[in-house]
Amino acid sequence: MKNILVILIFLPLFSSSQEDLLNEIDSDSTINQYTIATFKGLKIVNFESTKLVAKKELTFVVSHRFGSIENGIDTFFGLDDAVTRLNFIYGLTDWLNISASRSSYQKIYEAAIKYRLFRQQENGFPVTIVGYHSILVNTALEEVNLPKLEFKNRLGYTTQLIVARKVNKNLSIEIIPTFFHDNLVVIDEQDNSQFALGFGGRYKLSTRWSLNADYGWHLNRASNSPFKNPLSIGVDLETGGHVFQMHFTNSQPMNTNGFLGQSTGDWSDGNIYFGFNLSRTF
Repeated sequence: MKNILVILIFLPLFSSSQEDLLNEIDSDSTINQYTIATFKGLKIVNFESTKLVAKKELTFVVSHRFGSIENGIDTFFGLDDAVTRLNFIYGLTDWLNISASRSSYQKIYEAAIKYRLFRQQENGFPVTIVGYHSILVNTALEEVNLPKLEFKNRLGYTTQLIVARKVNKNLSIEIIPTFFHDNLVVIDEQDNSQFALGFGGRYKLSTRWSLNADYGWHLNRASNSPFKNPLSIGVDLETGGHVFQMHFTNSQPMNTNGFLGQSTGDWSDGNIYFGFNLSRTF
């Protein structure tokens, strides 16, 4: 009876301590002096974030991008023209991921690696730095339309350095210098090797919700190119340890070479696309 009485007395104190610990995990606290939760999603919207999949975990991401909403009810606000990307990401270590994906846009297959170089520390190193490299194959190109088509013409490459800082418990920002190369470009005056500078950020609205945005500034786009710089705005919803991302963007392609080099939408005339990313970790 005495033992039961002691437990009843100290149980509220234990519960309070546990609650404080959970709140600390979701705050701007650090583990071993490293800043955590700079971004909750693997992507901000289009651009990669500095978040990686944990060691020996497999994450399956379904990304959906509907058609332009400007056509209204004729295409059910883009539902009839949807594009899907399936992406499998595996954590070889806590700092190294590999991935393989397939997109219905241009029937693109892509393989990538993502690795962390430095981590932001409290009263230490000021930013987190992550590298990202990918190679893709465009299988939609047809020899009927391109008689001299070779396999190498289907290939594209991306190299990015992702630099992020968690400014405070609510705000995280990111800059992404990017080089990408397409062996075949659709605009004659466009260089095959292209350069861009990405910008992104996350603002925490509540425990589960955040506002995200990113923008890609193409640095050597051909003067006669009809393509636009990608601007994307969305929200993240954390549900049961997973992040559900919903967004609007002027880019329907989801591969880096696509959204930086071939975005056709224009926010000023309502030519934008609704989409979402849904992930599941095994």
